[in-house]
Amino acid sequence: MSDRTIMRDDGFAQDDWTGEISPEVETATAIDLDPGADLAALAPHLDRLAMIRVRFGGYADGRGFTVARRLRVMGYTGRLRAAGPIVADQYAMARRSGFDEVELTPEIAARQPEEQWRARANWRSGDYQARLRG
Repeated sequence: MSDRTIMRDDGFAQDDWTGEISPEVETATAIDLDPGADLAALAPHLDRLAMIRVRFGGYADGRGFTVARRLRVMGYTGRLRAAGPIVADQYAMARRSGFDEVELTPEIAARQPEEQWRARANWRSGDYQARLRG
């Protein structure tokens, strides 16, 4: 177990991932993925990957959300984690795009307490489609 803080819909938790996270897709069961990676090359490996951690480069870099959506459309059913400088206001978008959880940097976890993240945990109710249906 690591000391990384993970945000899920039920709040902050310690990271329970015990395996290695590697950049090498050929031999790993969990990988780190840059948002600019070639997803077509990753496709043959999706069925054996237990976790993919998508690294965000900055607050304004939304490519990770697109990567998550594309991975889900490609059929990836494993654990999908967003990591990097992501803020509480982006949590609902992360969940809607396909992420299961967000790995927080220690600085963000300290600056944005759990209550701010949990306020966005009801991510299904705030999207425009839910408002149209309701």
